[in-house]
Amino acid sequence: MHPELRQLRHFVTVAEELHFGRAAQRLHMTQPPLSQSIANLEDLLGAALFLRNRRTVSLTAAGSALLPEARRIIEQSSALGELVRRAASGEAGRLALSFVSTAGLGLLPDMLRRYRAAYPQVQLVLQESTSDVQFEELLAGRIDAGFVIPLQTGAPDPALDYLKVLEEPLVLCAPSGLDALSTPGPVRLRELPPLPLVIFPRALAPGLHDAILASFRAAGVTPVIGQEAIQMQTIVSLVSGGMGLALVPQSVSNLMRPGVEYRALLDPTPLAETGLAWRRDNDSPVLKGFLDLIKKD
Repeated sequence: MHPELRQLRHFVTVAEELHFGRAAQRLHMTQPPLSQSIANLEDLLGAALFLRNRRTVSLTAAGSALLPEARRIIEQSSALGELVRRAASGEAGRLALSFVSTAGLGLLPDMLRRYRAAYPQVQLVLQESTSDVQFEELLAGRIDAGFVIPLQTGAPDPALDYLKVLEEPLVLCAPSGLDALSTPGPVRLRELPPLPLVIFPRALAPGLHDAILASFRAAGVTPVIGQEAIQMQTIVSLVSGGMGLALVPQSVSNLMRPGVEYRALLDPTPLAETGLAWRRDNDSPVLKGFLDLIKKD
């Protein structure tokens, strides 16, 4: 058997007072049950904890050894209630969050700063993933939520919930030094040289992929896809290397690379959407706190 917390509290109080009467007063109890509690603890541990005579009370060697451990156990037990309260309210715990590269370049940093300020005790576990991988991770329960480029309208599975977080225009990402970029300001797609297009694979973001191609067609241009890449950083790097041009969400213009220029477009283009997806049956208080913060925007 193990000592009860009540017994340890009794022991620590007597050890601090070295007087059973004063200890009983501190504990709001009478002296006989306190003495019995200490006697029961000594029987349980198989050692005397106090040397008692009519005038003094002092700790034995066993009592001196027990005192710091008893204080530590009592302190830890006191913290358990606060830990449980904070976990139940979403103030403590763990949040596993994934994000597409465009979110990492745009909306995510500010959201993380605000969330960390509101919930400093929550452990954030972050990973960058494409949307299709995130949906698999969500359904498997390996992440709590993910910032995704939707594969279709709404969530791709009835087990998931989805919240649109951001819509932003597409902008041109082009190699520096093009004649069409010799003057500052927005450009038209039909004024660009016939360079190959660097783009997301359609399987990973069909909505964004189709929106980009539709923008060119609406401008009377038939683009030739030269390279596909699954990360925005890679797309920008390929443009920097002269492999072609790209249309990217505006937040990607925060990613600076030598040999790359970003320009707004005069052509009407669809808005690129980013949203947050999570499992509908995930009742984590930590996730609820994150969702509440996102929905305030």
